[in-house]
This record gives sequence, structure tokens and C-alpha cells, in this order.
Amino acid sequence: MFTGIIQSMGKVRGMRKQGLDGILDIETPMDMTDVAPGDSIAVSGVCLTVTAKGPRGFTADVSAETLSRTTLKGLTAGEPVNLEKALRPDSFLGGHFVLGHVDETAGIIEKTPRSGSILFGFEGSHSLSRYIVEKGSIAVDGISLTVNRCEKTRFYVNIIPHTAENTTLRWRKTGDRVNIETDILGKYIEKLLRRDGRLDEDFLKKHGYIPQ
Repeated sequence: MFTGIIQSMGKVRGMRKQGLDGILDIETPMDMTDVAPGDSIAVSGVCLTVTAKGPRGFTADVSAETLSRTTLKGLTAGEPVNLEKALRPDSFLGGHFVLGHVDETAGIIEKTPRSGSILFGFEGSHSLSRYIVEKGSIAVDGISLTVNRCEKTRFYVNIIPHTAENTTLRWRKTGDRVNIETDILGKYIEKLLRRDGRLDEDFLKKHGYIPQ
């Protein structure tokens, strides 16, 4: 589990195929002393397992499923990526709960400077849009952001200068695709509603949302 607060940027050293899967090699200045093989690191929002590490980076296996659903399949040598180590019990939760399980990719349709910040617009699918709400949380390439507004299959976020400077969004342009993970809470609520078909006080008590 992650928070969507990017700790460092890394650089792709290479991606080599292993059948339908891949092996991703990342160079990073991030302190790796507390990371061991088997630990999780989010790479541009995708939860990967560290298979080996060195003094200046690490490698991770990437499954065919992950390659098919994320932007990792298009990574090339020298490309920057956002990095975040897995959340620890004593860590600050500065963003929101991010699992590193990307729903799908979305395209950038707008990048407009506004008073020092940048307004980004994205377009996804209808299936994605039902989980995106105004002022709700969303992870874009692993970055925890607040949704400014929604319009059918489009949503917009405001990027402050610090975020632009310290993440890969500084280089993103219209037409690029990014990894999107919506808030997991909406998915659980939807499943519960589909199962029981109603939402009232009895439902909330039954599932522990309010005390009995």
C-alpha cells in the first residue's frame, strides 16, 4: 500500500522481455538501504516487487497483465518514472490510500498554466468515470491528487509548482497517456450496493458504517 506522495524520481535503464513478461531496470538516487528483495515499490503508480537491488537502483518483474493495462509497456531507456516505497505503519499518510493497482490509462487532453500552477485535463473511459467524483482523490502516475471537476469521461486536476517540479508531470504533454487508479472506497461501496440493492440506515448498521 502507498500514499501517492512521490519520494523520488528514477530513470529507466532498460526493459527486457522475458516471454510475455518483462524485467524493468530502474536507476534512482532514492535511499534503498531499507529496501530488500521482495519489498514493493510503486513505479509511476504501479506496484512492483523488487527482485534485486544495487547501490544506485533496482530491478523488478513486470507481468504480462501489468504491461497490458499500464504505461509501463512503453517505457524506454532514459525515461523518468515516479517512485514511492511501500507505506510503513509509522509513516505519515499525506495523500490517500493507493494500492498500486492501476485501473486503466487515460489521455492528457489539456495542460494549461494558471497562476504558477498547471491545470491538467484527462480523458478516460465510461467505466472509469463512475468512480471519479469532484473533490475526491485519484492517483495519476502514482501521484495523489484532488479532482477539481468532472465532465462525463473527463476530469481535471490542479498541479502546484512543487508537484510539477518533483514528479514526471513536468514533462507530460497533451496526447501522453498516464496510469490512473481511482479511490478503492468507491469500488467497495458499489459492490455492496449491487449485492444488497439498497442503502439505508439498516444497511449502514449491518456493514459497520454506523454503530448498532
